Amino acid sequence: MCTSVIYTVGDAYFGRNLDLEVSFGQQVVIMPRDFALHFRKLPTIAHHYAITGMALVQDNYPLYFDGANEKGLGMAGLNFDGPAHYFPEQTDKQNVTPFEFVPYVLGQCATVAEAKKLLKNVSLININFSDKLALSPLHWLIADKSGASIVVESTTAGLNVYDNPVGVLTNNPEFPQQLQNLANYQSVSPANPENTLAVNLSLPVYSRGLGSHFLPGGMDSESRFVKVAFTKENAPVGKTEDENVINYFHILHSVEQQKGLDEVAPNTFEYTIYSDGMDLTTGTFYYTTYTNNQINAVKMPKDHLDQDQLMTFDLQDKPTINYQN
Repeated sequence: MCTSVIYTVGDAYFGRNLDLEVSFGQQVVIMPRDFALHFRKLPTIAHHYAITGMALVQDNYPLYFDGANEKGLGMAGLNFDGPAHYFPEQTDKQNVTPFEFVPYVLGQCATVAEAKKLLKNVSLININFSDKLALSPLHWLIADKSGASIVVESTTAGLNVYDNPVGVLTNNPEFPQQLQNLANYQSVSPANPENTLAVNLSLPVYSRGLGSHFLPGGMDSESRFVKVAFTKENAPVGKTEDENVINYFHILHSVEQQKGLDEVAPNTFEYTIYSDGMDLTTGTFYYTTYTNNQINAVKMPKDHLDQDQLMTFDLQDKPTINYQN
């Protein structure tokens, strides 16, 4: 399970929490402009926008969990088990495999508007990366530095593209139902509530934060969708890049999963393996891991993007504790 957010203050920040029970050895991977993008059913793209993101590199191919390009367009794939459906190859469509989908979009599109145009004739097809690496059931959040965002879901009804007015995504159910569910929490507020239950009674405000009393706090995807939408909507605006990056990570960490709380098999627990976010203006990629809460950063080397070899950076997982005495 996962959570993804576009947070637009000053610059725009796009990224996600990756919640799983096992790590895949992912790295921060920069794909420069001349790294040839080979597709299973489409022509190779020899030159494209540079991409930075979190990926598993397999046979020199970056399998991106999420990323953003040099133009300020971000994209993240989140678990969508159940509703997700991929198709056989179709002669009248642009046939893209789900593991190619992130570089296919980010390599060619600079904005959400361009992505929507590109997606009009796309079909996500059921071809695994290899015998050992089967496709994951996913849906995707795509956002740009203007704050515009869309959700892309491939179901039995076809490829559905939804405008996303809240700029967040978690997992099941399908996006329109997630959006509708927000109506159940529209009275939640950071302010103390007014007494509309019995106006003639003097009811005590016995605690701070009573306005958020009914805000859900479970590990499930509907609860996280509501919680992160509320947190993002009420997040402060910083005066500096550092303040906004910190605020962004607090939004993601408001719905992070701790070990021991989400059992997916006997004695096996899902947890937030990493949280990441890219400044869509500067191209700086930030991340934290479960074992290292320090914010780490990888800058997009804009003077060295016209090359054809991947640049990879291992995650800094070792705990960093600042001992003051």
